[in-house]
Amino acid sequence: MNRGAICHMPDSRYCFCVEPGRFVFRLQTGRDDLRGVKLHFRDKYIPVRILDTRGCAQMRRVAQDGCHDYYEAELQIDVVCLRYFFELTGTDGECLYYGNCRFYTKEIDDNDRMYDLPQTLRETEQFEVPQWAKNKVVYQVFPSRFATSKDVPDKLWYKAPIAHNTDLKGDLRGMISKLGYIRDLGVDVLYLTPIFHSKSTHKYDTIDYYTIDPSFGTKEDLIELVDKAHEMGLRVVLDAVFNHTAPEFFAFQDLEKNWQDSPYRNWYYCKEKPKRPMLPFVKPNYKCFSYFGGMPKLNLTNPETARYCIDVALYWLRTAGIDGWRLDVGDEVSHYFWREFRKAVKAEFPDALIVGEVWHYAADFLQGDEWDSVMNYPFLNAAMDFVAKGEITATEYLNELGFLRGNLNHACYSVMWNLLGSHDTARALNRCAEDKRKMKLMAAMQLLQSGMPFIYYGDEVGMTGGWDPDCRRGMLWDESRQDKAMLAYYRKLIAIRKANPCLVDGDADEMTAEDETGLVTIRRGGLVLLFHGKEGSIRLPQYAGKEDLISGSQFDGTLGAYQAAVIQV
Repeated sequence: MNRGAICHMPDSRYCFCVEPGRFVFRLQTGRDDLRGVKLHFRDKYIPVRILDTRGCAQMRRVAQDGCHDYYEAELQIDVVCLRYFFELTGTDGECLYYGNCRFYTKEIDDNDRMYDLPQTLRETEQFEVPQWAKNKVVYQVFPSRFATSKDVPDKLWYKAPIAHNTDLKGDLRGMISKLGYIRDLGVDVLYLTPIFHSKSTHKYDTIDYYTIDPSFGTKEDLIELVDKAHEMGLRVVLDAVFNHTAPEFFAFQDLEKNWQDSPYRNWYYCKEKPKRPMLPFVKPNYKCFSYFGGMPKLNLTNPETARYCIDVALYWLRTAGIDGWRLDVGDEVSHYFWREFRKAVKAEFPDALIVGEVWHYAADFLQGDEWDSVMNYPFLNAAMDFVAKGEITATEYLNELGFLRGNLNHACYSVMWNLLGSHDTARALNRCAEDKRKMKLMAAMQLLQSGMPFIYYGDEVGMTGGWDPDCRRGMLWDESRQDKAMLAYYRKLIAIRKANPCLVDGDADEMTAEDETGLVTIRRGGLVLLFHGKEGSIRLPQYAGKEDLISGSQFDGTLGAYQAAVIQV
């Protein structure tokens, strides 16, 4: 037995409350190393000689990655404190007992050699996310390029490639006019990149957090957008850029002007009077985002700065009735600030969704006391590597999903923003070398699993574009420019998702991979999902004659290159 691969810590990642009295216990082991795992438990304070409270539960393997298996068991308990340990049976026949991070060859009978679960403490740490957000579909809009109420000639609107400062005059009123389109696609949540006053088209360099950028409209326009979205059953999430500001932000301007006498000395990271670089790619003498002098970094460990940003978040939740915040560059801001941010937001708006931007595995932000979710770039990378690039096998793709399933809290798993692209990446279709078969397969993999699938505006009509800024072209509203078959495909997938809750609720019954053929098979309830990630066709006669929900007809037993099917069995 590979003891080095076995891990359990008595914390919120390995042992957590899903509702009062109901707990999940998780154990990590070596991949395919164990034949079985049992969870033994007893009351800490009641001696066995007085009342035998001992119990045992068989643990279930719920996920695998490239190196590990993940086992879980769920218990209903009502105690002051629970003591527990694990019984491990290896494929080599060895039997070990694991308690308090130590191995034993005999069954553990000493409470002090077991793990400890204070029930009330863990219940107060329960990870709660907004119920309305679970498994909902997100649609990202880049406001300056999505829709406009103004007269913009097609030659400008459909310019490609596009530059950073190309002004397409996108605005909130244009967005309002397209809410019906977003609703009819089947979307549940509308996410807008920043809309506050800024000199750039992307607005990630904020000048005034309390003013809608005049090019987009007014506060009243935002309120109308949110109200009409809510009437259509859509939620609205805005972008919060609290890592940095524009140099024109009032605090930084005062710092530049008054330096030693400025009341904002502690609002930024400056050891001397800030000097903006005259040339690009020159490191400023103050901290900023990505060494870019046009985005000086806020010091959110300073209580005054932190309070200002939290007040901004609360203001728009109160004033416009928005449903949550996406947090830009969230992983470069302190955990302390995000804990204070969550406390303030959730105290007044417990149903507000808080999503962080992180491009890597982010368990340290997903412990229930900071964010609800993250933009799930590990999913994006896995899908791209498997389908678009062909650099990993079907097994390795499932391993990537298994790592997340085996390490994330159940609560946040259903609200992960599973994306294929965003305003920060090349378009998914571009990364597929314009192969729409691959694009459609990745869309099926995205939309037919747990979490919050995240559609970047225009992907559903076949938009393409290279890396920033070319990924931010004007939305294809001219129907002659749209890929109608792609649009129908997206609508079909979303409809299947919503009509079949078994696709997103709970764990898959079985997940298998065939590396030679590039086939991923996932069984959920009475459905079998087939994702074929290679060229050529494969025969699957066992499913012939059964209904394929995607095609809407009987499956003929053949799955084509980069094709997906949802078989009703």
